[in-house]
Amino acid sequence: MDAATALAELEGLSSRIESAVVLDAAGEVLGSMGAGAARLGDAVRELLATAGALRAADDEVTRIEVELDEGGLFVLREGGRTIAATTGPGAIAGIVVYDLRTCLEGIDAKPERRRGKPKGSNGNEEGA
Repeated sequence: MDAATALAELEGLSSRIESAVVLDAAGEVLGSMGAGAARLGDAVRELLATAGALRAADDEVTRIEVELDEGGLFVLREGGRTIAATTGPGAIAGIVVYDLRTCLEGIDAKPERRRGKPKGSNGNEEGA
């Protein structure tokens, strides 16, 4: 599924998420939802760069959580993509991260393919 569809599902799944953005490996926006999502993309790119500069190791930053009285900011990076979301106050970090990971994984999911030959109306293979 595409990023817009995955984000629409996320919006229906998590009432605490106010805005979200999905970025590709180059930092380009693949999809967004909610007010201020474009600004969120810029902030996430800057935050990832800053967090990366603070690390002594060359490992990629894979998760960032910022908690404020007004709400939170969660960033998750996996498989060359990044998803970030803002929440209202009181969001449970583990649940938000799970929802974000599920959304990010859903973007890569391929539709299930049918196996075997098509069946006719009587349940037998067509042409048999």
